[in-house]
Amino acid sequence: MTFSIDQNGWLAPAPGVVLHPECSHWDEREGDGRIDLVILHNITVPAYETRTGMVEALFLGKLRTCGDPFLDPLAGIRVSSHFFISRDGAVHQFVSTLKRAWHAGVSSFMGRTRCNDFSIGIEIEGTDFSPFEERQYRALEEVLSAVHERHAPRFVAAHSDVAPGRKTDPGPYFDWVRLYRARRAFGSPEFPGAAAAMQLSARRAAAGILA
Repeated sequence: MTFSIDQNGWLAPAPGVVLHPECSHWDEREGDGRIDLVILHNITVPAYETRTGMVEALFLGKLRTCGDPFLDPLAGIRVSSHFFISRDGAVHQFVSTLKRAWHAGVSSFMGRTRCNDFSIGIEIEGTDFSPFEERQYRALEEVLSAVHERHAPRFVAAHSDVAPGRKTDPGPYFDWVRLYRARRAFGSPEFPGAAAAMQLSARRAAAGILA
């Protein structure tokens, strides 16, 4: 399966792709519009529970908290990501890549603040405390390939890299070594963040060199 992004910034219809153009949680990018960065996140709603369908509801502004103490903190929050990869490997798109999704929050990268202006956000269903699924990695590589063909970002980083001390995702179970090894399939971007560097340096130390 090969994904592609059209001139309007949306994935072309394909098996495993779910588009949500009704999402209103976005606005226009500021600056020159250049997309330099992909930010990887993890997410579950409620916390630590997967396959609930509530992540999609949150991004669409349809989450019903109903007095649930685990959901009440999310009431009225307007957040989104360009892409969300569920545990079954399905890829949901909520915001055109040409527009600014609301995923990074207060953030900075290589001296630049307001990362939402120059980044694409990819949320992966999961937590800091358990491995991700093989099919999620495959879907992520397909999305990154499509993003490269459309926008050619130079960097891939973790949410924890752009909001250190505030965010920890995608967490220690995310396999940066695997993604680094596959990088030629999506333009060979740099992985300059601490999250990737920790795993990559450990791998180099163990193996002598990383292919």
